[in-house]
Amino acid sequence: MTVPSRPGSDQFTLWNGPTGRTWVEHQAMIDALFAPFEALLVDAAVAVAPRAVLDVGCGAGSTTLAVARRLGAGAHYTGIDISDPMMVAAHDHAARQRLPVRFIRADAQSYEFVPAEFDMIISRFGVMFFDDPIRAFANLRHAAQSRAALRFIAWRSPEENPFMTTAERAAAPLVPTMPARVPDAPGQFGFADGRRVRHILEQAGWTSIDIRPMDVACVMPATALTPYLTHMGPLGAILRDTDPATQAGIIQTVRAAFDRYVDGTQIRFTSACWMVAATAP
Repeated sequence: MTVPSRPGSDQFTLWNGPTGRTWVEHQAMIDALFAPFEALLVDAAVAVAPRAVLDVGCGAGSTTLAVARRLGAGAHYTGIDISDPMMVAAHDHAARQRLPVRFIRADAQSYEFVPAEFDMIISRFGVMFFDDPIRAFANLRHAAQSRAALRFIAWRSPEENPFMTTAERAAAPLVPTMPARVPDAPGQFGFADGRRVRHILEQAGWTSIDIRPMDVACVMPATALTPYLTHMGPLGAILRDTDPATQAGIIQTVRAAFDRYVDGTQIRFTSACWMVAATAP
C-alpha cells in the first residue's frame, strides 16, 4: 500500500514494521483472497493494451506481476509501494518468475515520476492511504500520458463489508483499546464515499470519471480463518502485544463471530467495492 513516507509517521511505521512483515508472511493467503479483484484489473489492462503500466500501492507485487504475465514483453511494468518488506518480496517474486518488472520503494504522493511516463495506472486496494489524496492523484496525473487510463478498486463502507469488520466488532467489548474507524481518514475505508472519490479525482485533474459499485464473491479456506483474524487488521496489531491467556479468550470469542460465513471447508462472503475508471486529459 502507498502511504506517507515520512519516517516516524504512523503509516510509515505501520507498513515498515510488524504489519508490513505480517502481510509478506501471509501473502499467499491475501493474494488468494483478493484474486477476483486482481483478475478484474488484469482484464482492464488487456482491454486498454497499454505500453507502460504503473501499479500504485503494489504491495508484494501480485497484481503487477499478473499484468506483466498476461500482457507479455511488449510493455513496461512498474510497481510503487512504501513498504520495504513488501518491496523485498516483490523483487524476489519478479526474479523467480523472470519478469522484467521495476519496483520502486517510495510514496506515490510525492515521488518525482518522469513526466508522462505511463499510459495506464492501476491499483488493487492501494490508493486509500494517502494523507493528501488530491495531491497524490495530481502527481499520478503528472506521471500519466495524455489519455492514459486510470483503473483502481477500493472498498466501499464498513457497513457494506461486515466480514471485514467482524473481528474488531466482536473483540471490542474485550479490547478497550480497539481503535475506532474515522470516516474519510487514510485507511482501508478511506474511499468509502464515492462522491468524495469523484471530488478528489476532479480536483486532481482527471476526466471521464466513472465510479461503479461492485459486489464480489470471495472465498478462503476455513483453515485460513484463524491466521486471518489473528494477524490482519486492527485486531491483529493488538494481539501481537497481548498476553497468551488474554489472546486465547479473544480469539475464541472472535472466531465464533465468523460462524455465519463458514460453508463446510470454506469461508464465503461478499465484498463491496468501487471500480473506478478515469482518463488523463
